Amino acid sequence: ERAEPALPGAAVAQVTVRDALNQALDEELERDERVFLLGEEVAQYDGAYKISRGLWKKYGDKRVIDTPISEMGFTGIAVGAAMAGLRPVCEFMTFNFSMQAIDQVINSAAKTCYMSAGAIAVPIVFRGPNGASAGVAAQHSQCFAAWYGHCPGLKVVSPWSSEDAKGLLKSAIRDDNPVVMLENELLYGVAFEMSEQAQSKDFVVPIGKAKIERPGTHVTLVAHSRPVGHCLEAASVLAKEGVECEVINLRTIRPMDIETVEASVVKTNHLVTVEGGWPQFGVGAEICARIMEGPAFNYLDAPAVRCTGADVPMPYAKILEDNCTPQVKDIIFAVKKTLNI
Repeated sequence: ERAEPALPGAAVAQVTVRDALNQALDEELERDERVFLLGEEVAQYDGAYKISRGLWKKYGDKRVIDTPISEMGFTGIAVGAAMAGLRPVCEFMTFNFSMQAIDQVINSAAKTCYMSAGAIAVPIVFRGPNGASAGVAAQHSQCFAAWYGHCPGLKVVSPWSSEDAKGLLKSAIRDDNPVVMLENELLYGVAFEMSEQAQSKDFVVPIGKAKIERPGTHVTLVAHSRPVGHCLEAASVLAKEGVECEVINLRTIRPMDIETVEASVVKTNHLVTVEGGWPQFGVGAEICARIMEGPAFNYLDAPAVRCTGADVPMPYAKILEDNCTPQVKDIIFAVKKTLNI
């Protein structure tokens, strides 16, 4: 599934999210000898999703480490290594399995810098696929953005495009705080355009900064991860009906760039949040609360609307699965509801 290499002189290349992540890992392993990768199948098998393809052959056993099937064990090892001065990248085969290691992620990694009065940094990245994939049922389909975004001490990023994926992973590896990187399995094989700048080794995407993917004037759509693509599709459909949507790609869940959302709401006077996670205490709920408490509230001409996953464990059957995650038609419906059209 490797994307075609850029033609000589071509500034823009089509690169899959998988290859963008692979590029980021390769560049950071090469740049800093303290960086190492560990997790199930990351070495000899080239990664369960082929994200770490070729890295074990290039960097060897000390830098790319296959672990037993024990998240509690290898996450604990990684957190300890980070406390001792290394910079581990800890891969979960799916974030649903990070539950096995939540004690290490929250009680050890997230709280240590604060509890040591800044004396002990924990520069670690927890990464892997998050949210619903396709046909893998409830135990592999949960979105943890709200869970990890709830916890002080963590930074939480959620990329959509190849540039997001590469830039955020490089920033996460270089950050002295624990960073949770929530990817999406269904995006791994999707190719996005990458600018010449994004293909350079110096390219990073700052953590905590959202990106306006499409400017608009009538309604603000805020999403992260795969639903950003759905929002852009919905915006294209609505544009034919004369509705111009401004689509914001959050990129970072914590710290949240609420200023970009506020500025957009001041301009459009309407807000719709879109996420694959559950409604209760979700990312959209947080955005709506922050908008209500802040200066943009007075500019709203209608209540904000949340478009979320259904409030049920994910069913296995495809037709039920489709009805449990926000589709383009659901976003269009939510926009029309808030605009009263």
